[in-house]
Amino acid sequence: MAKGHRSQIKRERNEQRDTRPSAKLSYARISAQKAGFVLDAIRGKDVTTALGILTYSPRYASRVIKKIVESAVANAENNNGMNASNLYIEECYAGKGPTMKRIRPRAQGRAYRIEKRTSHITVVLNEK
Repeated sequence: MAKGHRSQIKRERNEQRDTRPSAKLSYARISAQKAGFVLDAIRGKDVTTALGILTYSPRYASRVIKKIVESAVANAENNNGMNASNLYIEECYAGKGPTMKRIRPRAQGRAYRIEKRTSHITVVLNEK
């Protein structure tokens, strides 16, 4: 157990907090694998290039991820006072979320399971 007063413990914990601008979408209605294909295309790129890739990508996940990147850029400008032209995507990943289970009726009274997968998508930016 940590020693010290509660305010001291909180102060120490906040000093270790990550200050990089980021944005996260929880429970996105797309599988983590499908989102990962788009995230691999933009990882390490600067923000303007990444937004261009996402704008013209035909995948459904690119529209969702584009909103997350735009949100992370807005967080960087408003909360951290960073310039959008100096930002690049340092980390981006999709973790597996809960799976919604549905039933599909089949022949002869059988039922097949349909799994509607969700994911948690995170984008972390940094300055060059």
